[in-house]
Amino acid sequence: MTSVANGRCRCGAVSFELTAEPHFTSYCHCEDCRRATGAPGVAFVGVHDSEIVWRGEPSGRYGEPPVTRFFCDTCGSPIGYRDARLDGRTYFYTAVLETPDRFAPTVHAFYPERIVWLDLHDDLPRHDRTTIDR
Repeated sequence: MTSVANGRCRCGAVSFELTAEPHFTSYCHCEDCRRATGAPGVAFVGVHDSEIVWRGEPSGRYGEPPVTRFFCDTCGSPIGYRDARLDGRTYFYTAVLETPDRFAPTVHAFYPERIVWLDLHDDLPRHDRTTIDR
């Protein structure tokens, strides 16, 4: 398999490689993502689980169904989430990738929930909810 991208937590205890281009890239402005990361907005890449090679899987987990967020329980770095409604897919925070510049978001999700002072000047579509196929 060819590596498309690599990612890791802050301390390196959790690391992975992606073997295919992400099927989804997005900004998320929802309150849940903001509170989970402490960031005013979050960028994600989505991949199919079969396209991930883990070198150290995250053992820290939290969340309320259907969403389970995961993190490194050594350094506390948030890594991403899985949604039971989107079986077989994992969504990584773009910033955990070694080359996050390669995976620019293509849409804004939950735009009405944004923090108003975070105004990203781009021409990307802005959606009231998510654009991920359920």
